[in-house]
Amino acid sequence: MKQVFTLMLALALAGVLVRPLAAETPPPNPPEAPSQTPREMEEGIDLLSRGAQLLLRGLIAEMGPALEEMKKRLGDMNAYHPPEVLPNGDIIIRRKTPTEMAQPPEGEVEL
Repeated sequence: MKQVFTLMLALALAGVLVRPLAAETPPPNPPEAPSQTPREMEEGIDLLSRGAQLLLRGLIAEMGPALEEMKKRLGDMNAYHPPEVLPNGDIIIRRKTPTEMAQPPEGEVEL
């Protein structure tokens, strides 16, 4: 039994001593990517562009009804002043008075 334990201990220590040596060997060089012609690059970029367009159109089609519903619930956002952050961290969104809503915003010319 002592011999088996001694043998196992020796193998475990040998494994601990060999592992750091294996870590010092440099990794193999990665294979070089095949070079692509400008034509192939152009086709790849075109495919990516079409894929992005399809993705965005799908998102708009899926989210369109939900966004319209949210727009109806929010109502006219021009009836409110921009949010103000107080020194204590509170955020206040003030509603404009009827006289403020009747006046054109500063910097804009009424046509």
